[in-house]
Amino acid sequence: MKAFYAAMPSHTRGLLIALGGVLLVSFDALMVRLAAAPHWDIVFWRGWLICLTLALWMLVNRQSFTLPTRVRDRWLIIATIILLSGNTTLFVLSVANTAAANTVVILAASPFFAALFSRVFLREPVRPRTWAAIFAAVAGVLVVFGGGLQGGTGIGDFYALLLAICLGAHLTILRRFPAVPRLPLICLSGAVAGLMAIPFASPFALSLQSYAVVGVMGIVQMPLAMLMIAAATRYISSPEVSLCLLVETVLGPIWVWWLLSEAVPELTFIGGGVILLTVAIHGWLGLRESRA
Repeated sequence: MKAFYAAMPSHTRGLLIALGGVLLVSFDALMVRLAAAPHWDIVFWRGWLICLTLALWMLVNRQSFTLPTRVRDRWLIIATIILLSGNTTLFVLSVANTAAANTVVILAASPFFAALFSRVFLREPVRPRTWAAIFAAVAGVLVVFGGGLQGGTGIGDFYALLLAICLGAHLTILRRFPAVPRLPLICLSGAVAGLMAIPFASPFALSLQSYAVVGVMGIVQMPLAMLMIAAATRYISSPEVSLCLLVETVLGPIWVWWLLSEAVPELTFIGGGVILLTVAIHGWLGLRESRA
């Protein structure tokens, strides 16, 4: 199995890692709903549990972390830690203030920001097939949005838009530093999110169910998902990673519908099919290109 992984083309490896992380992330909206707790309490526990889980892992494996030598690069690493903590916070705030489907649909705009930031700041050319895939996927998102997504509020949708911008910027900075370990960045971002939540949270007044759900989120689901998505930027571009995140647009509402009986409009399935087909074709073209 290890030999098979080592022989795998780097693009294929990055694509599989990204999709695995996205599959885990797709349960995020469902987990936030199941927690049934104030949103700042969820941010507090998610942040600190992510931090403690990854810190323990690094301690056991004796992993260390040093900042880059250049001052500018150090500030960029600090910026990506703050952006990553913002992703954790903004997702919870958005789901708490608007429909889960609204959040994941607006989050699908992140490939636009990742492609823009990569082109402007990294001078990294974006392949025509990636641009075409982004536009096709966004067309699918528009179909989903046309399904009559209701119940959203302006502030919740605004949080989701900020989340899309932060995610695109975060992935672009990670692409700039492929050799920087991802684990410490995610660990520190959890601490930052937990610190931001302290003035607004009452974390020791939750129900047993809430503690169980945030425990699964903070110890298993989110650390592993965030690590996989961050690691994928070593092998594929940030717009391609963001494109994989569009799969969450489909799966997120489906999990909520399946377990909580929250109806999903028919057009969501149609638009979701367009998104999944787009990601599949884009990945297949990337595989052919890497083999050639």
